[in-house]
Amino acid sequence: MNTDTDRDRGLLSPADRAYLLGEREMSHDQSRRNAEARIRSRIRDGIIDFDLLLHTLAKKDREQVFADVHTDDELLDGLRAMIAFAYVGAREQGLPFEEVLGPAVRSSEEAIAAKRDGATVSVDVTFDVETTEAEPIDGVAARLEAGDPVTPRELFSLVMQGDHDPARHDEIVLVSPDGVDASPSPVDDEFLERLATYLEGELIRETETRAVIRPG
Repeated sequence: MNTDTDRDRGLLSPADRAYLLGEREMSHDQSRRNAEARIRSRIRDGIIDFDLLLHTLAKKDREQVFADVHTDDELLDGLRAMIAFAYVGAREQGLPFEEVLGPAVRSSEEAIAAKRDGATVSVDVTFDVETTEAEPIDGVAARLEAGDPVTPRELFSLVMQGDHDPARHDEIVLVSPDGVDASPSPVDDEFLERLATYLEGELIRETETRAVIRPG
């Protein structure tokens, strides 16, 4: 999670970011409600602006926005978060995400083929998500309380659930789901780094099978 409040204004102003991060207190309930209403409005208007950007922003400008996507971790994290935010929001309202993703990918591929290749294409978009409940969050919290290892994804779920505060522990031992490697790929390595940053902690690799986060 990016916690830099001083970036130039985007969907959120620096003051909005500070409020969401708990770094800015509101003296009155009405001030808090006004801030939250303003943030909601900016998010909605920002999402709608993408329709305009998609159809009117010059190709050279779009390419410059994404020019460093392979090397700019902050930008890549933002892209993933943008899709995750849309997925969670649609799912909470009972809108199947394929109704968002399918038309978006299909029309994009059709436009790319027309502009780049001068051709029409038939696009088949398949989106399938399968989840299997592994363990209640309380069970993960109990293992953490006992000093037992948890997986990075279990720790992430615990943080997202919000009823438990992993940062109060002196250290958190992490192992991979198969117990073989705590960081089997660069993506997982970045994920561990993000968890450590979120907990304001230090990430320490002890062996190939274990990593430790020591919250600040």
